[in-house]
Amino acid sequence: MSAVQTDGAETPKLQVFKFNPNDRRHFIGGSDARIIMGNDDADLLRLWREKRGEADPPDFSTNLVVQLGTVTEELNRSWYQRSTGQTVKDVQRRVRHPVHKWMAATLDGIVEQTGAVFEAKFMLPWAFTEEAAAEKHMAQLQHNMWVMAARSAVLSIITGGGKWVELKLHADPLYQHLLLTAEKKFWRCVQTGEPPHLFGIEPPRPRLEAVRVVDMTSSNLWAELAATYLQTRLAHQDHETAKAELKKLVPEDAKQAVGHGIRAKRTKAGAISFDPVQTESANAPVE
Repeated sequence: MSAVQTDGAETPKLQVFKFNPNDRRHFIGGSDARIIMGNDDADLLRLWREKRGEADPPDFSTNLVVQLGTVTEELNRSWYQRSTGQTVKDVQRRVRHPVHKWMAATLDGIVEQTGAVFEAKFMLPWAFTEEAAAEKHMAQLQHNMWVMAARSAVLSIITGGGKWVELKLHADPLYQHLLLTAEKKFWRCVQTGEPPHLFGIEPPRPRLEAVRVVDMTSSNLWAELAATYLQTRLAHQDHETAKAELKKLVPEDAKQAVGHGIRAKRTKAGAISFDPVQTESANAPVE
């Protein structure tokens, strides 16, 4: 038993686990971060018992999706390298945070040219969106970036539909602050034996970097809206030009200006807006 200091303040004497990179009980890894930042109380308690040595880690040998992720990891990495021209190094390298010894990461790799954390994932196609994928793996990526002091991460995804997607994400200081706070509280629970509770942290939405060129020719809605856009584009330009010229014609001391079916109204702030009006001639009976 020895005293542990956190943020410069002395804390009660707690059990300090010796770091062993081959025993996940002795550190919080990237996959643990997702559970700690999640909303499943049962998963959080199971992880807590696992870290305390009171329960065995889950057996994923019969989980087909997990096994697909494992067997496609090498293909994923080689596909990323061939598609981007980048090189992935330090595959399966285990790293410990230099200050928070209980934080560690087992890396899928590091992009040699940029220093970005590389993460390879397999995802099912029917519920796949880029935003959902980034949000699902955000905690793991931000954790690994924090451990490595990296400023960016690459999420390389192969879906069961035969699609490959590359997502680039950046280190988010606010998210990492929330993540570190939650992980500190969880690790203290591991050391003291006090059961943890969900932290209720709502992280910022993931900010994705646009990197793809997408062919939308198969979308009927896109085709319909594109046709409308092209048909109305010149008319819209004429409309905006006419509106700008009409504003110039409104006298500076005029609150309203009316004529030829339109009315201009000036606000107290000086902004001018237009709306159509019916004229008496338009309502007159036809003889």
